[in-house]
Formats: sequence, structure tokens, C-alpha cells
Amino acid sequence: MNSPISSNECPARRRQRSTSARSQRGHATRCASLDGAAGTLLAGLCTVLLAACSSALPAVPVVATASPGASPVMTTPLEGRDGVQPLRESARRLREVRDEGRAAQFERHLGLLREAGETLSAGNLVDLLVDGPATFDAMFRDLEAARRRILLETYIFEGEHVGRRIADVLLRKRAEGLDVRLIYDSVGSFATPAAFFDELRQAGVAVCEFNPVSPLRRATGFLSLNHRDHRKVLVIDDRVAFTGGLNVSSVYSSASFGSRGGRSRPPEEDGWRDTHVRIEGPAVREFVRLHGETWRKQGCEGEAGPLADIDAAAVTPPAPGERLVAVIDSAADEKTSRFYRVLLAAIAGATDTIHITMAYFVPDPQLLQALKDAAARGVEVVLVLPGRSDSRLVLRAGQSHYTALLAAGVRIFERQDAFLHAKTAVIDGVWATVGSSNLDWRSFLHNDELNAVILGRDFGRSMEDLFAVDLDHADELDSATWDQRGIGRRLIESFGRLWEYWL
Repeated sequence: MNSPISSNECPARRRQRSTSARSQRGHATRCASLDGAAGTLLAGLCTVLLAACSSALPAVPVVATASPGASPVMTTPLEGRDGVQPLRESARRLREVRDEGRAAQFERHLGLLREAGETLSAGNLVDLLVDGPATFDAMFRDLEAARRRILLETYIFEGEHVGRRIADVLLRKRAEGLDVRLIYDSVGSFATPAAFFDELRQAGVAVCEFNPVSPLRRATGFLSLNHRDHRKVLVIDDRVAFTGGLNVSSVYSSASFGSRGGRSRPPEEDGWRDTHVRIEGPAVREFVRLHGETWRKQGCEGEAGPLADIDAAAVTPPAPGERLVAVIDSAADEKTSRFYRVLLAAIAGATDTIHITMAYFVPDPQLLQALKDAAARGVEVVLVLPGRSDSRLVLRAGQSHYTALLAAGVRIFERQDAFLHAKTAVIDGVWATVGSSNLDWRSFLHNDELNAVILGRDFGRSMEDLFAVDLDHADELDSATWDQRGIGRRLIESFGRLWEYWL
């Protein structure tokens, strides 16, 4: 069993270099270092790919400290049930969350979120959901209680098992007169028969295919085939929202955690390890808005009504909660991913811990440097990553960065017992995120993504507890063992890194 996490010794500070220049030099060096025919082939591929990749992710200005002056607790307005709250009421709510613990870290990350231009809403209830069974049980409970409207947006919507169950609920609720709207991604749901979605349409469910593979079915204006909707969102009656990493898929039919160590059943029977959240409160308004925005951009038939269409007398308002939530969307048509900017700021501003659990980890140079710099200044940086994956090339491309990370003092753990699909992080015990964004080029450049950032010690403690369980089911890598991997493995890793922009 792995030893408990402890603070790393602070390595010598590394001077940060230009992101774009480092990226190009790194690619060229890897190509030149390979011998023989393989090196010649990869060198040729480098030449082709460098032009496409070198400026793909521009350098993002990162504010590592909150602005000096008045405390952000006293100057940060919050969204509430009735819109923007007066500063006095906002300060009262912020002080309550600050008093949960780690006050200095809370104020630091509150200031960073504000400087990034993000808005927090107050008075939310947030439930942490682990793996498929717990998540879908919660979803079905709320779906059955739906009175007015159901909004669903997902990358994968399978037509069997849990997908069939959800479809049956949608059909029944539509027959009861509810407004039911579904957005599914054309590539993610490519294997689902068209007849499945036609059945929903014929019953009156408003169904929209995101960026259809067939150009004949695309909305007016060309959308790149590489632009995908990777979000996973369910909104019920504009009062409850679910988001995280789970698609509508049978791979989540069982939980990932067996007995201690996760070796209680054969690997092929292990469930996928994933994380979702259920949110009630003012933050749900942003989920509704974003669903409608995607609906309009895609030219979907019919227009989703505004919040005023929901009869307040027909829907019981949620009980007030204490969670502070920022709903952060990212779209492929933006110059830089909003979540990418927020995450880099949180990493650069971290003072104690950075704990990341990530399904697909193929960092760009700036994110890689931010993690190494954090470790260099004494922050405990720990990554829980997959040891096996449904995409071997993505896995190897990510592993090609391990040597540099380990040398910088970053600790890396891999889960071999289950397919790790979660996309979560908790920083300094107070900044936490659950969402659809992976730490790879695809999420930052090519996909529409959505993450919830929750600020506060109480929820951060729940995330830390879950992170500890993942650590207990994972194996730590060490530099000496990692350096012993063979030349064949290294070649595959280098080849995967060449294609990381497209993976």
C-alpha cells in the first residue's frame, strides 16, 4: 500500500521560459533524438504538425495573487435567488463560508476568481456523486419528480440499458405535457441508431444533434467536424442541475470501488470511476442559459422559454444552501478556454496543495510549467491518473510528460483497477471543480465544456476525502522505475505527443 501524502522538498526554482518557443524546441528536440527510420518518420511528422500546434494555445496571463487593497470578502458581489445581492449581504455570506476554515486560502482564491471575471452565486446546495449507480439513482429521482421542463445535454447518449431507461422517462414526461429538450453530440453518439432519436422526436421531445457529421444536416454556417459538445448537463424544472463527467452510458452500470485496494473483481467487471454533482439554487440559472445558448447556436428547432415560463407555484423552491458556485463554460469558438484560464490562475495561486484526478491528461506547455512551478515553490502537487484507458495513444501521450513532472517533484499515482473517467481537482482545500473538462488540448481547444467551481472548506474537505480514496486504490510511480521502461514504449509516447493537439 502507498505511503501517505506528505509535503515534497522544494526543488531548485526553474526559470519559466516562453511557452510557444519551448513547445517548438521540445518537439524538434524529441524528433532529432530518435535514431534510424523511426526517427526519420517522426521528424517528418514533426515538420507537418509544428505549424498547426505551435500557436494553438496562446500564453494566458496568469494572476498568481489577488489584488492588494480591501479584502475580496468585502468587495465581491454574489448572485442570489433574486439577482445580484447588495455588498453587505454578499459579505455576510462570504464570511460564513470563510469561517468554515482555511480563511487565508479562501480569500486568495476568491480574489483570483473575481480577477478572472467569474461570478459566484450563493445559497446553493451541492451533493457530490461518485460513480454511475449513485449518480443515476439521483437523476431518476429528480426526473420522476419533474413538473414543467427537462433539459438534457450529453456527449454520449446510448440507446440501451440506462439510455433506454432515461428515454422512457423522457417519453412519459413529454406525454404528461412537459417541455423536454435533448442535445446530443453527433460524434459521441454516433453508434446510437438514428431510430432511437427519431422515436423521441415523433413523441414530441425536442431533439437537437450537435454539429452533425453529415454536412447536409448542419446548421447554417460551417462548423468544424472537430468541434464537439463534450458537456454533460441535466436540468429539471430550472431548479436542479447535474453536471460532471458521466455520459448516458452502460459503462457506469456498476461502481468502481470494490474492497480496499480495488482488486475484489476482475478488471473487465470494474465500473468506470467518475464524479458528478447535483446542484440546487441560483447557480442552476446559468445551466439553463447555457443550454439555451447552445440550442440557438446550433439552429435547433423551437426556442426554449425563459425562466419566467416556470410557474413558481408549481415548483417548490430549493432550501437555501451554503455553497458558493461558479458555473464556467468553455466553447471552441473562444480564443482561450475560460476554464483553462481559471484553472491556471488557481494553480499559480496555490499555496499548499494541488490534488487532481483526471481521465485524460495531455497538458500543454503552459499547464505543464504551472504544475512544475507549483511543486518548485513547495506546493504538494499530486496527480491521480489512469493506468489504463479506452484511448491508448492519449494515455501514452500523457505519460510522455511524466519524467519532467517527477523530476520537478510532482507525485503521480495511477489507477489500474478501474477506468478512471473523473475530471476533478481540489486546490488548497477550498477551491474545487467537478465537470467535463479534461486536462488536454481537445478540451481546451476543440470542445464545448462545462465545469462547476465550488469555493469553501466544507465541500473542499469532501473532495479531499474522495481524493484520498482514489489514492488508496492507486499505485505511485517513482522516477527510478519509470526510467527503466523500454525504447519501444518511449517511441510510442513520443509519437503520441506529436499528435496531442488532435487527440
